[in-house]
Amino acid sequence: MASVRISWESNGSPFMLGNEPIFSIRAELEAITSLGRTPYGERRMVGIIGGTVSGLRLNGRVLPGGADWQIIRSDGAADIKARYIIETGAGALIMVTSEGLRHGPPEVMEKLARGDNVDPRHYYFRTVMRFETAAPAVDWLNRILAVAKGQREPNAVRLDVYEVE
Repeated sequence: MASVRISWESNGSPFMLGNEPIFSIRAELEAITSLGRTPYGERRMVGIIGGTVSGLRLNGRVLPGGADWQIIRSDGAADIKARYIIETGAGALIMVTSEGLRHGPPEVMEKLARGDNVDPRHYYFRTVMRFETAAPAVDWLNRILAVAKGQREPNAVRLDVYEVE
């Protein structure tokens, strides 16, 4: 995958995402709990029951107890806010805060809702991630922003996490 360059800074300097994910997360999920349609959209909660973290800069597991809170908007997009904890192989704990969007053509979103496997190139699923930890070994996570490209699986979510450099 090629680097993504975006001119942002007022001096015209680009910032980039790394060429490779710094790690990947596969979070295993409970069934969706729908709270119904509110004035903001359909509110949903998806419990996170575990998972794995693997990659160049971080390895470990996703602890049970986190959740993915969603609003399905009137335009069909899922506005996603997730919080969960990663535990490294050495026992360091890292809180993850993630906010993103998932959307696509109605027929693709219907397939995802049924639990079908859908090629992630057919829908948009991105999140912005921040991390918080007290562990010196992974303290670098306190000082980065990350962007993840996601894929919804029948009972899990996969996120390839890229550091914003």
